Amino acid sequence: MSEDAMPARAASPAPDGSTTSVRVPASSGPAPHAPELLTAAPEPPLTVRRPTERTFHGDTFVDDYEWLRDKEDPEVVAHLEAQNAWTLARQEHLAPLRQTLFDEIKGRTLETDLSVPARDGDWWYYARTVEGQQYPIHARYPVAGPDDWTPRVLEPGTPVPGEQVLLDQNVEAEGHDFFALGSFDVSDDGGRLLYATDTEGDERYTLRVRDLATGADLPDEVREIAPGALFAPDGEHVFYLTVDDAWRPWRVWRHLLGTPKADDVLVFEEPDERFWVNAGLSRSKKYLQLDLGSKVTNETWLLEADNPTGEFWVVWPRREGVEYSVEHAVLPDSAGQAVDSLLILHNQDALNFELVSSPVPAPGETVTPEAATVVVPHDPGVRLEGVSASERYLVLYYRRAAISRSAVLQLPQAEAPQAEPFAWDFQELSFGQPLESVGAGVGAWEQPNLKVGYTSFVTPQSLYLYDVASGERTLLKQQPVLGGYDAADYDQRRQWAVAEDGTRVPISLVWRRDKVQFVAGEQGGDPVEPAPLFLYGYGAYESSIDPYFSVGRLSLLDRGVVFAVAHVRGGGEMGRAWYNDGKLAAKRNTFTDFVACGRHLVEAGWTAPDRLVADGGSAGGLLMGAVTNLAPELFAGVLAGVPFVDALTSMLDPTLPLTVTERDEWGDPLNDSEVYAYMRSYTPYENVPDDARHYPPILATTSFNDTRVLYVEPAKWVARLQAAGAPAMLKIEMSGGHGGVSGRYSAWEQVAFEHAWTLDVLGLSDH
Repeated sequence: MSEDAMPARAASPAPDGSTTSVRVPASSGPAPHAPELLTAAPEPPLTVRRPTERTFHGDTFVDDYEWLRDKEDPEVVAHLEAQNAWTLARQEHLAPLRQTLFDEIKGRTLETDLSVPARDGDWWYYARTVEGQQYPIHARYPVAGPDDWTPRVLEPGTPVPGEQVLLDQNVEAEGHDFFALGSFDVSDDGGRLLYATDTEGDERYTLRVRDLATGADLPDEVREIAPGALFAPDGEHVFYLTVDDAWRPWRVWRHLLGTPKADDVLVFEEPDERFWVNAGLSRSKKYLQLDLGSKVTNETWLLEADNPTGEFWVVWPRREGVEYSVEHAVLPDSAGQAVDSLLILHNQDALNFELVSSPVPAPGETVTPEAATVVVPHDPGVRLEGVSASERYLVLYYRRAAISRSAVLQLPQAEAPQAEPFAWDFQELSFGQPLESVGAGVGAWEQPNLKVGYTSFVTPQSLYLYDVASGERTLLKQQPVLGGYDAADYDQRRQWAVAEDGTRVPISLVWRRDKVQFVAGEQGGDPVEPAPLFLYGYGAYESSIDPYFSVGRLSLLDRGVVFAVAHVRGGGEMGRAWYNDGKLAAKRNTFTDFVACGRHLVEAGWTAPDRLVADGGSAGGLLMGAVTNLAPELFAGVLAGVPFVDALTSMLDPTLPLTVTERDEWGDPLNDSEVYAYMRSYTPYENVPDDARHYPPILATTSFNDTRVLYVEPAKWVARLQAAGAPAMLKIEMSGGHGGVSGRYSAWEQVAFEHAWTLDVLGLSDH
């Protein structure tokens, strides 16, 4: 998955065989590799055909490569290693370019750096990195006093007075090829650290607790858990989650420190296989909260946090198709009195959600949303996405016109009673850019100020301290970009493609100004000639690809490559209807939208088919497979990261991780013949033609221990592509997970590999 890769499976689309005539401008610059030149190279390792029949709903599919699923089979491992070796050998000529790209990323990154500290209790917490080390170090320093709410300006490489190191991930990762942190929580009294680690990439974590006074780990240890463990406020009880055979978090346990694991208490169990369970603590630390969710239904349970051995109770009993989330807040009632309340964001009779408030019900009682006070009513043009509360503020998160936004509301304080009735008047935050991402964070419950994050495709990530009363913003930190980066050298723009059904699909573009020339020299005009272009797409789970800055991307932009994001249906950029129009029986829209975006960019003169590389990861990798089958002539190359390309096989097997929970996203082909036929018509693996010699070069990447999209999906897909004559390659990390390798230097090497392949396909490998 490329460095600009976005969300993951959490884990699909479909060609209809139609074509559209397009104007293909003459391209300029070096000629890219033609597929016939690639296939003239030595052949890939032979993948033995071992046909097995799969019959459902009267349809029989002969699968020649299902035998690759057995990861314990030495022959399978040997074949994967042979494919990997062949790919690396085929790319050996790019080794100098890969090193150059790696050096560029490294050279632009301040390797010894620190995050902006965040206060919790009597400490300021932060993470720092050290040149030459793969992983961050988590540390803290004591607050100066109760009114110390402005973080120190920490200088990279300079010792922090009073620093206490809590966890050095480099030490924990020693002796392991992979390392990931799945839980990190400090007890309220600051004396203990709870952390959980994964050293295989399979998302199976081991929980430990460290005494921060001595630096020694306690005997308490729990293996094979899900991420997201946490302390109760008493610092003595720990809540953690375990998973079922399909790796679904479904049970919540309570552990008392110093007692055997055998004495742990099961406090909650979710039997419905569609629902995942998450555990957390309200920002006020007044409630322990269990959030249960399928793709279309939610339910929240609460427990008073000062009574960790008590019973959870449900806030609003689940109703099929109704999603909601809960945030504890202290809000004024009609008489101006402060009342413990719940802010509930829900979509009952409100497609794009509405926000209501209600007093916290007594244990055992529930909220009646119909009787709650409407705070922010439903708006068909605004998708409400979340709300955060503190003692002083509310922050509302939403999107309008494919741009994410934040708005702030200052709450009345008890020491300053209001003469007028309280007004729900949220103030939107903006930095004035047409493409930007702005997010405000309320921090600790009692924090008197806000932190506001801001970035764009050309603006490095920036964090401001925001005074709500005055509107003053103070820059705390901007992501350092070494080597003289100047945002004025780059530009960004929004374009709109028109899909087959007439829907307008947004496209975001960013480029280096001196590399793309426009008619009459105007940045707002049409390009003079087509440029090499990298088109990213995802389009699933209502995940939105918002403007973001990338150091690794600069290596493409500086070589004249335009970077673009196709905000296709299935994502959430344009609201809930945008998501609904790209899932289940409307999934084809995701694929045809992406093709429409590619063709629009060709027709508008931004690029040409021999200069266009497509990229997507996970569910976006399914998108890559589908559009390759649908319009192979449109692309010079296709990069598919951890691709969900064997989606039908996976969705037919309810024992696999995610399958049952994913039915609300893709459908249930096991029990519904219409869903089966629909998925059968678009899933990439089943729809590779017998002769695919006309396909563009394809690079698929995966990890042997990925539990979300199993390695076997891209392995089978590449085998079938190669058998059909397509120029396809497989790169597999034998110690990695769904996100690829771990460690920042290893991640940069992975980015360099994919970018070098991209530049080679585009004919820019000598730049």
